[in-house]
Amino acid sequence: MTAPSREYDFDLDGDTLREECGIFGIYGHPDAAALTALGLHALQHRGQEAAGIVTFDGERFNAERRLGLVGDHFSNEATIRRLRGRNALGHVRYSTTGETILRNVQPLFAELAMGGLAIAHNGNLTNGLTLRRELIAQGAICQSTSDTEVILHLVARSQKPRIVERYIDALRALEGAYSLVALTNKKLIGARDPLGIRPLILGELKGAYILCSETCALDIIGARFIREVENGEVVVISEAGVESLRPFPRLAPRPCIFEYVYFSRPDSVLGGRSVYEVRKQMGRQLAIEAPAEADVVIPVPDSGVPAALGFAQESRIPFELGIIRNHYVGRTFIEPTQTIRALGVKLKHNANRAAIAGKRIVLVDDSIVRGTTSVKIVRMMYEAGAREVHMRVASPPIRHPDFYGIDTPEQKALLAATHTLEEMRDYIGVSSLAFLTVDGIYRAVGYQKRDPHRPQFTDHCFTGDYPTHLTDIAGESAKQQLSLLAEAS
Repeated sequence: MTAPSREYDFDLDGDTLREECGIFGIYGHPDAAALTALGLHALQHRGQEAAGIVTFDGERFNAERRLGLVGDHFSNEATIRRLRGRNALGHVRYSTTGETILRNVQPLFAELAMGGLAIAHNGNLTNGLTLRRELIAQGAICQSTSDTEVILHLVARSQKPRIVERYIDALRALEGAYSLVALTNKKLIGARDPLGIRPLILGELKGAYILCSETCALDIIGARFIREVENGEVVVISEAGVESLRPFPRLAPRPCIFEYVYFSRPDSVLGGRSVYEVRKQMGRQLAIEAPAEADVVIPVPDSGVPAALGFAQESRIPFELGIIRNHYVGRTFIEPTQTIRALGVKLKHNANRAAIAGKRIVLVDDSIVRGTTSVKIVRMMYEAGAREVHMRVASPPIRHPDFYGIDTPEQKALLAATHTLEEMRDYIGVSSLAFLTVDGIYRAVGYQKRDPHRPQFTDHCFTGDYPTHLTDIAGESAKQQLSLLAEAS
């Protein structure tokens, strides 16, 4: 088979599942700001558009919020010295709700009647626009376009006497997915939504307690993993220690399965499972379900590497690094003409001709979104001399958009939602194409199959089974467009 000759309008930067956000909070350590910056470095994969840190020094809150990467702003001594205090809260962001402007950068902060409150949020509220509309109608003034600001308003308007009670009162109004960490002048408060869709971890370092999105953020500072915050749990950290509250009826947890497919770092542990080992197991299961006659197994770096290793081990086909990734390229930095767009993938990936020429290859990726990057990479394989390209995808087809903190395109832009498997194979230009089944991904995580009556994970991108109300999507708020004040970066 030869490389497809058609020309495509490649949306290379849009052909990916964007990470949501990452949170790191620490209570009671003299180097709180520096440790938070290190923790955010470890969570940088969860959001590359902006980063922020808020600290409390016993008298006042100190904040640094910047657009760009953590290392661009929080690696110099002067910045860390300004962030005084033993308690700190940090956030890295990719915008799923609200534009990438400085006033949307978290942690968001407000001075309330009971003192200052900073909040960092991972996830997405599915009734955030509806709540915002109601708050504005009651006289609220919103300074950002982030749904996190809604939570600040709800806390401020609560009539409960204590800050923790106000915080819980606000949570009762929320729908969707959230892991929240708040910093007050006396406490660090974490909360996970009733289904536990987004992750939240509790750790400890020399008597200081930590709340963060992944265990890799504990590893980087030498902290000890204690446990995951449970679904529907509120954790209050103060001078008295750690207090656990359960304000919601207990539900069976349904964490997001995409944490295993793509979002979490492979060296993290989630739900008691090594993310790396789960991804390898996805590759093994894929080789069982969709074998291919080939000479080498090639991963699409970086997220496809563990699955490709598993596929190679199960199929006994040699594993080779047939694509070399350039880690120092962000978005295309040259005027995006069609000619430059056609070179866009080569800025980030280049074929290792020695591993490809004259061979039948199995190309393993973690997922396919729009398919445009897959087309370009497959063409690159043929140009490097591949005889056949068999594509294997270590997750089921993505047919439905996400509303819980993953930035997926609308449904009509998802390749699997608009094409049959054969049409997808033809569009991408491969000799064969196969995806892991829904039951197969559940087997990789340790279950026999998906329970259709009580699904073990949030898997709506594959199944269309959304586990919460989608108030903003179904109601009038879905038609609203947030007004945006133009703001210099």
